[in-house]
Amino acid sequence: MAAKRLCLIEDDEIMGGPLALRLELEGYACDWFKSGRGALAALRKTPYDMVVSDILLPHISGETLYTTLLDEGANLPPFIFMTGHGTVDQAVRLMKLGAVDYLAKPFEPELLLAKLRALEAHRETDADPDHSLGISPAMRGIEELLHRLAASDTSVLITGESGVGKEVVALRLHTLSHRDARAFVAINCGAMPEALMEAELFGYEKGAYTGAANAKPGLLEQADGGTLFLDEIGDMPAAMQIKLLRALQTRRIRRLGGAADIPVGFRLMAATHEDLKVKVERGLFREDLYFRIHVIQVRVPPLRERHEDILWLARHYLARSAGPNEPPHMLSPAAERLLLTHPWPGNVRQLLHVMERARILARQPVIPPELLFEETTSVAGDTPDLALGDWLAHQERDYILRALEANEWRVQDTARLLNISRKTLWEKMKRLEIQRQEG
Repeated sequence: MAAKRLCLIEDDEIMGGPLALRLELEGYACDWFKSGRGALAALRKTPYDMVVSDILLPHISGETLYTTLLDEGANLPPFIFMTGHGTVDQAVRLMKLGAVDYLAKPFEPELLLAKLRALEAHRETDADPDHSLGISPAMRGIEELLHRLAASDTSVLITGESGVGKEVVALRLHTLSHRDARAFVAINCGAMPEALMEAELFGYEKGAYTGAANAKPGLLEQADGGTLFLDEIGDMPAAMQIKLLRALQTRRIRRLGGAADIPVGFRLMAATHEDLKVKVERGLFREDLYFRIHVIQVRVPPLRERHEDILWLARHYLARSAGPNEPPHMLSPAAERLLLTHPWPGNVRQLLHVMERARILARQPVIPPELLFEETTSVAGDTPDLALGDWLAHQERDYILRALEANEWRVQDTARLLNISRKTLWEKMKRLEIQRQEG
C-alpha cells in the first residue's frame, strides 16, 4: 500500500522540522511548507491525502488558504488545523466550513498521529460501512478473523474484561454470517435467577407449573436459525450446564412439562470475563461443556491496550447521539488528551457513559475536559471567558512545570522529553516565569 501523502504547513522550524521527521518515520510521505503561499500553490496541483496546517502563517493565514481553495471549488483533502494564537470560536468556525479537526499548541505528536489514524480509518469506514469494531490493530485483527469465521457454524468463545464489548463482537459475527437479525438471542447467565433459568432457556407448556397459563418457547428455541449468545457463561449453575450440554450435543430441547423433543439449530457464541480453564480445574465448570464451547477463542483486549480506539469511539458516540437538525458535539484538544491518558478500568462501557454525561452537560458545541469526569467538574460558571492564547499559556506552564519536576529540574533532560531544544525551553521558562522554588 502506498504511503499516505501529507501536506504539513508550519512556519516554525523548531516545531515543523521534528514533526515532519516524525511523520516520515510513521510512514507518511510528508511535504513540509513554511508559508501559506507556497502551500497554496502545491495544493492546487498535488493530490494530497491529508493536510495539517497552522493558522498563523507568513503571507496568507491558514484560514485564508482554506477559504481560497473552497472558493475555487477545489476537491479538498481533509484539513487538521493547529493553532496557538486563535480562539476556540475560530477553530469551530473552520470546522463548520469543513475542516475535520484542530489541535491547540502545544501538543504531543502522538495526539496528531492518533487523529491522522482515526481520519484514515474513518475514510476506510466510509468505503466499508460494515466496519464497526475499531481502528486499532487489535480490533482490525478481530474483524479479519470474524470475516473468516462468518461462513461456518463453529462455536466461538469471546473473552475479555467486563465492558470491552464482547456482545458487540458477537453481534458483528452474527451480521457477517447473514443470519436473520431477529434471531440474535442474547442471555446474561449471571443476571438470570437460577430458579427461572430452565424455564427461560427451554420454555414451558401450558400448566407446566403454577402460573403457566400459556405455553412459551424458550430462548434456545427462539434462537433457531440464528445465533445464541450466552454472556458470562462462567456464572451458569452446574445443573444447567448439564442440560445445556445435552441440548448442544443433540440439537434438541424439551420444554418444561412437554412430552416431545423440539429440534433447534443455532450458532453458539459464549462470552466470559473469567478464566474458564481455571474454573474447570477447580471443579466449578464442566470440562466437556468447556471443550464444546471453546472451539475458537476471540480475545477482546481492554481499552487501555488499544489507545487508537478511544477517540474513534468517543467521536462515533457524539456523531450518533446528535439530533436530526443539530451538529454533533466536538471534544476540545484538552478533553481528547484527558481521554487518551485515562486508564479506563470500565473499558468501552465506561467511555460511553462518560461521553453521554459530557454531552448532556455541555452548553457549548465544544466539550471541555472538566465535563468528562465528576471529580473534575466545575460548576463555578457557564463558559470560559479566557482567550485561547491565555488558556494555552496556563496549560503550557503547568505541563512544563510537571515535566521539570519529573526530571528533578534537569533542563537538558526535560528539553529532550518535550522534544524541544534547551534554548527553547529556557525561553519558555523565562516567558512563563517558571522558577524553581527552594524547598
